[in-house]
Amino acid sequence: MSTVVRLCGVTKEYAGGVTALAGVDLTVGQGELVGIVGPSGSGKSTLLHIVGTLDRPTAGSVEIAGHDVAALSDRRLSALRARHIGFVFQAFHLVPGVSAQDNVAEGLLYSGLPRARRRALAAEALARVGLADRLKHRPHELSGGQKQRVAIARAVVGQPDLLLADEPTGALDSASGEAVMELLRGLNAEGATIAVITHDTEMADRLPRRVRIRDGRIVADVREVAV
Repeated sequence: MSTVVRLCGVTKEYAGGVTALAGVDLTVGQGELVGIVGPSGSGKSTLLHIVGTLDRPTAGSVEIAGHDVAALSDRRLSALRARHIGFVFQAFHLVPGVSAQDNVAEGLLYSGLPRARRRALAAEALARVGLADRLKHRPHELSGGQKQRVAIARAVVGQPDLLLADEPTGALDSASGEAVMELLRGLNAEGATIAVITHDTEMADRLPRRVRIRDGRIVADVREVAV
């Protein structure tokens, strides 16, 4: 199993002596589904930003899909992020007034593909998340669960090495949230590497691997043993 994420001794400090991460070691292999769970202020959001290459650590090393983040310029880092990482956020971040298909196609904006090909791939991604009949619907015409499915389709349309889902069920009712988690489990079964960042311990406990973080440190890393 190849390694998608490798953090070694990662520390992140902010002005005023605030240490958000303190010597974190974390490895995520290809095809894993892992929950990164902790209470507010635990450091999990900072960890998301570091793994997602949205921020750089104060100390330690970060490798994503075999690339040493420290060796990359900001421009090359943006290219790495566009090619290798998909993001799903609690707030969906869909473009209002734009169809689901074009929202998803936006995820391929920097791929160099022609518009027609981007839209065709977007339609395939929407079908993959069960929204083949919602291509032309705009965000205000979709339920919360459907909006999150569009966001997931946008994140996976470019077949990234890693999908980062930040509180993906936080804005949804329990039924819609469970449907989204089932979708993520299905994508993982198809081979996607997924990290779910959440404060919801009940949801995290149903994932095959749980990394618990508190006060900027990993305090537990539990994997289910296959029977």
